[in-house]
Amino acid sequence: MRRRHSAYFAKRAYTVHRPIERVAIVVVIALVVGATIGLVLPKISDPIGEMTGEYSAGGAAAEALKTLSVDDEASSAGYDRDVFGYRSTDVGATGCDVREAVLARDLTSVVYRRGSRCIVQSGVLHDPYTGRTIQFMRGRTTSDKVQIDHVVALQNAWRSGANRWSGAKRMRFGNDEYNLLAVDGASNQEKGSASAAYWLPTNAAYRCEYVARQIGVKEKYDLSVTSQERRSMLAVLRSCPAQTIAKE
Repeated sequence: MRRRHSAYFAKRAYTVHRPIERVAIVVVIALVVGATIGLVLPKISDPIGEMTGEYSAGGAAAEALKTLSVDDEASSAGYDRDVFGYRSTDVGATGCDVREAVLARDLTSVVYRRGSRCIVQSGVLHDPYTGRTIQFMRGRTTSDKVQIDHVVALQNAWRSGANRWSGAKRMRFGNDEYNLLAVDGASNQEKGSASAAYWLPTNAAYRCEYVARQIGVKEKYDLSVTSQERRSMLAVLRSCPAQTIAKE
């Protein structure tokens, strides 16, 4: 008998009988659902994002973004990475290409190859894309741990206006240190040719600076953005109104 009474009271303790309790539960569920919708919908629905201010941002970087032309009909037809001549130039008449120059700029504790003024043998990268510290050591199986990223990818530049450029301007863009960063190799591969509409660094603390650098490059070379790319950039810049465009 005692066991049956215990089971009865245990069941009763978890059963809602009073109307006020039912109302309270409904209210809590409604609040949770409402909050979820409020957070998620602006990010998956552009009209709702516009209405809620998701794509509204101020500050120098945001203002520079607003000056870029918008082109949603851009095409990658005819793209060939080789036309940008990446690493085909001699930086500072040193006998080294732009990869070595960027490694020397972005790494700390740099050690040069014996007998060379510019070939980086080793160093330490405080990777902006992941926030991790990476030990760089030149070698057949180790060099790719640190790669050089075109902040505005070459294919993105092509469909944003570089398809109409002269060969000399493409070469200049492909080797412009302002558009180059030493970064985690895996992150660079993951990004590929994606714009800010499809890829952002996993290190959230660097996203504002990353987007601002893309804007700075596109402003310098008069490149366009897509509507989706522009919205993604504004969504990032919304959290950092003091963000400026990095100087060269």
